[in-house]
Amino acid sequence: MNKDNSTPQKSSAFKKELLQWGVIFLVGAILYGTGYHTEVIGKLQSVVLYTGLFQPDVEESVMPGNNADFNMRLISLDGTPTSFSDFKGKTIFLNFWATWCPPCIAEMPNIQRLYDDIQDDDIVFVMASLDQNPQTAKDFIKRKEFTFPVYSAISKPRVYDTSMVPTTYVISPDGTIVMKHAGMATYNTAEFKAFLRSFSNP
Repeated sequence: MNKDNSTPQKSSAFKKELLQWGVIFLVGAILYGTGYHTEVIGKLQSVVLYTGLFQPDVEESVMPGNNADFNMRLISLDGTPTSFSDFKGKTIFLNFWATWCPPCIAEMPNIQRLYDDIQDDDIVFVMASLDQNPQTAKDFIKRKEFTFPVYSAISKPRVYDTSMVPTTYVISPDGTIVMKHAGMATYNTAEFKAFLRSFSNP
């Protein structure tokens, strides 16, 4: 008579599965406890960006007829008070982001590449952090070695109200909001770079 080995096998498989879930839970708990879970999720989402599925709409204005509000107070990473109005007359790439936002972290490397490629005095980047503590954003940017201009948004005009982070606006030199994109996107493309440059080099 053959012995039934199914019970020990099931028990072994259950223990193995339990161990796997235990490891997953432990890794998740460590990542969450150290605050790195956001960056891990952001890394995974950055892989999705490489597919090219998330592109900003540059064919037409998303906010036709809407003028930018330059009454926004900013503080640079070194603590210098700055007014958004200082950038009037230039093409502005305005991105609202936060360290607690995985999609923000996902798109930042390609924004850095866009910033490196543009190198145009008539185009300015304003990466406006929504973190309550400016030091949090400062530490994150330093650790990631990003070099684009980063500010803490002290006030945010109603025209920039959005339910999604990140949200990016492009403002033309005449003060018109020519693009709004809610959610992460791949900006370092030939099409988007041509779009940015079209306002400073008509």
